[in-house]
Amino acid sequence: MALAAPCSTAGAWSIQPARAYHGSRALQAGLLLPRRHDWRLLGGAGLPLLACMRSRFLRRRRNLAAGLAAILRSRSLCSATACLSSASHDREEFPEAGNFVEDIVAQDMSKGTYSGRVRTRFPPEPNGYLHIGHVKSICLNFGIASKFGGACNLRFDDTNPASEKQEFIDSIKEDVRWLGFQWDGSARYASDYFDQLYTWAESLIERDLAYVDELSAEEISEYRGSLTKPGKDSPFRNRSAMENLDLFRRMRAGELPQGAAVLRAKISMAHRNVIMRDPIMYRILKDTPHPRTGDAWCIYPSYDWAHGLSDAIEGVTHSVCTLEFNMHNELYDWFNEAVLSLPGSLPLCQPPSALPKQHEFARLEMTHIVVSKRKLKRLVETGHVDGWDDPRMPTISGMRRRGYPASALRKLCELIGVTKVPTSVIEYSLLENCVRDSLQEEVSANMLCVLRPLRVTVTNWPEDLADEVLEVPQEDASMPARRLHFGRHICIDAEDFQELPEPGFKRLSPGQRVKLRYGYVILCENVVRGADGQIEELHCSYDPESLGKRPPKNVGVIHWAHPKSSLPVTVRLYDRLFEAARPEEVDGGVDAPSESSLEELPGALCELSVLEWCRRHQEAHQAAAPPRPIFKAQFERCGFFALDDKVSELHDVKHLVFNCIVAQRNDFKAPPKTPRQAKNPPGKKKSEGNAERNRS
Repeated sequence: MALAAPCSTAGAWSIQPARAYHGSRALQAGLLLPRRHDWRLLGGAGLPLLACMRSRFLRRRRNLAAGLAAILRSRSLCSATACLSSASHDREEFPEAGNFVEDIVAQDMSKGTYSGRVRTRFPPEPNGYLHIGHVKSICLNFGIASKFGGACNLRFDDTNPASEKQEFIDSIKEDVRWLGFQWDGSARYASDYFDQLYTWAESLIERDLAYVDELSAEEISEYRGSLTKPGKDSPFRNRSAMENLDLFRRMRAGELPQGAAVLRAKISMAHRNVIMRDPIMYRILKDTPHPRTGDAWCIYPSYDWAHGLSDAIEGVTHSVCTLEFNMHNELYDWFNEAVLSLPGSLPLCQPPSALPKQHEFARLEMTHIVVSKRKLKRLVETGHVDGWDDPRMPTISGMRRRGYPASALRKLCELIGVTKVPTSVIEYSLLENCVRDSLQEEVSANMLCVLRPLRVTVTNWPEDLADEVLEVPQEDASMPARRLHFGRHICIDAEDFQELPEPGFKRLSPGQRVKLRYGYVILCENVVRGADGQIEELHCSYDPESLGKRPPKNVGVIHWAHPKSSLPVTVRLYDRLFEAARPEEVDGGVDAPSESSLEELPGALCELSVLEWCRRHQEAHQAAAPPRPIFKAQFERCGFFALDDKVSELHDVKHLVFNCIVAQRNDFKAPPKTPRQAKNPPGKKKSEGNAERNRS
């Protein structure tokens, strides 16, 4: 018997047979660690998932140990169950944590650190579009607030007007809403607190905790030292508080030229943490209007000075960020504690133990893309991609335009988990699998579309005989039946024909038959070539008795279109943005996207039912707030596709563009490898074969 197997009801425990907790159920419950071959199947997601499961396993093991100790003392099965139920009830007073960050939140709630409050924030800098790396942070911050009954702020850390635009602010809001989250109250901005931050900076100057430095940027870097070399004091470090205050006010008034001076915190130039060596608090930025404050300011706070204090002003309890900010953690606390010591400051952070704390997690890293706004911005500015929302880009806007569902991105973040392991790299195929799974549930429109039309003449269909119309019922009963025209001339996809078929190829080839989807079986009889030697047309015959019947054994099924009763559309096929799995590790790997990342097919033929689907979709979502849902369909045997609203015009049926969201899994198997030579060829005895191998 196995004790303490959890029931379906949270907090309840019962006695279950041991065999019930072998395999996947044990992994889900966190009672067993996954075996090596289990988590390797997840590719790059294996390491973070294993770490998450290990954390849950250790937590469960501690709970079981406490319960078993009570069992041994009571020596009664009934009292044992009661003890376990009681221990579980105590533990489940707050939601069960799913990662180490949620562990911290749960512990703070149990200790009453923030009087039961939970407030997180998502604080992007509006200097570019959000990418898939931000999705993990969004899901984590909003997810924690939702799980623990708290709230999450959306705050823009707009402290660098040189690179910030209103366009980026608007796109970030759209992205967060599209992912399915809503921030608490109105969006917040660091610029909302510029006046308060300036007042606090003056107070620190008066307390001799900050000073105006007139060293150049190069000199400041030189004086700071390095990880192995301590810094040295600036010659301006020991000015009087009154002199520093006068200079700082002159900086504010615009009397000093840009680059002439900065305000620095006075901490220690010999500090072991380089970040703590008198960090910059303010710098002069003239002739650079701010997206929100315009020309009201000519000095701007540094990220370190504004970020932590903005958290404290808003009453944030848990400041969750990625690992690259780990070294800033100490400075985050120093600034908050210094300001808290000022009379009447930070009312939401009393007592001092209620100051927000910063917690770091490993950012999302994925193959064949980059998660750096700076590098993505370079692709946009050099014209290698069609803007931030190019469907090849790993930006949220790009993935939305391509047709990725928000549910797929949330599912990906759930699968990969949250850890502090910075070496985990997720395979791009895992994202594609999540997208494919979500689309299978969400997409109901199915149709035939031939991407690379190859003309086929049905030789035994009389030339004077009208086309036959085949009606195919829709899965959606409210939609009219699909009408597929079959006649003397049809088209198939060029990829479904091989003149010299490879082993395992079950589509069309000379002398071979295939079943047309919803149609007849045809037999290829002749190949017609043009003047350039390329295949232009196939001559085939059809079996009139094959309609509505299952295809014969070993006969494949392909899709098709009628050249005159189909809608010409443009289809864009996408591949990995970069050829190298880790483009940042290759010289020039992020300078330009892969040449195979985009293939445009302007002559594709789609069945006419697509027009009715597009019309109904437009009517259903005409009044929806942006970003509006995108029409998506499954092109049978090709994959899932999305109408590109940015370049398509529904009133002009000749200009519809579909982006490939994710391709269909290819069921064609590669030719088998050459079989290895038998260990003992016929005619040889076993001993002779062994002797020959030993000699080699």
